[in-house]
Amino acid sequence: MSTSLADVQRAFAAHIREPSVHPAPADIEDRRMNIYRELFYKNIEGFISSAFPILRKLYSDTDWHQMVRDFIHRHQSQTPYFLEISEEFLSYLDDEREPQSCDPVFALQLARYEWAELALFVAEQDTPEDAVSADHSLIDHIPVLSPLAWSMVFDYPVHQIGETFRPEQPSEQPVCLVVYRNRQDKVAFLEANPVTARFLELCEGNGERLGRDLLLQIAQELQHPDPNLVVNAGTEILAQLRQLDIIYGVPAAS
Repeated sequence: MSTSLADVQRAFAAHIREPSVHPAPADIEDRRMNIYRELFYKNIEGFISSAFPILRKLYSDTDWHQMVRDFIHRHQSQTPYFLEISEEFLSYLDDEREPQSCDPVFALQLARYEWAELALFVAEQDTPEDAVSADHSLIDHIPVLSPLAWSMVFDYPVHQIGETFRPEQPSEQPVCLVVYRNRQDKVAFLEANPVTARFLELCEGNGERLGRDLLLQIAQELQHPDPNLVVNAGTEILAQLRQLDIIYGVPAAS
């Protein structure tokens, strides 16, 4: 590739990324250049808007398009795949976005929540089969966290945010959400308390510990005076998590 051709390609790409900063190559008709400009921007903006529909509604058209333009201009994407543009945009918000007066204080956390929903929806994994009969409690079997269930902690109630609810201050307590995809390929969320979130943390990668053992560990961590109460209450929680396909059972070694 000649140097002159490489220079033209770099100028072409720079102009498409930010036309107001970089002039178009001199030997390309503006009518043709405009086709590339519009196709490039509309495709990327469309993917971002679809991936973050709630976030999009919180911005005016002008502020939203300025942000997308800044993302295209500033961010060096690490993937050529359109389905991964949303993750690149999340990286931009986290590392490169200079806060503007139009940005909600919870913008990054809301974007993380919306990205998780999309990522789980397109994930190629299947929900693991429950190897323990539904007639048997996971108290005496091994509960394992589904790879399609993500336990996430936020400072804001991101699952409630919308055009009519925009919190300006963090919640008094951490907001624990489990975002998951069930066997019907439906993505949903469960609002969890810190104890349930801790239980799911213990279930992640669990290969040998029974549900009873995990609950007894939590009781010890809580310094609960009656560990059996924690186990009894946890039995219902295990059943609910299992029914939602957030955890699944593996038989205990004989």
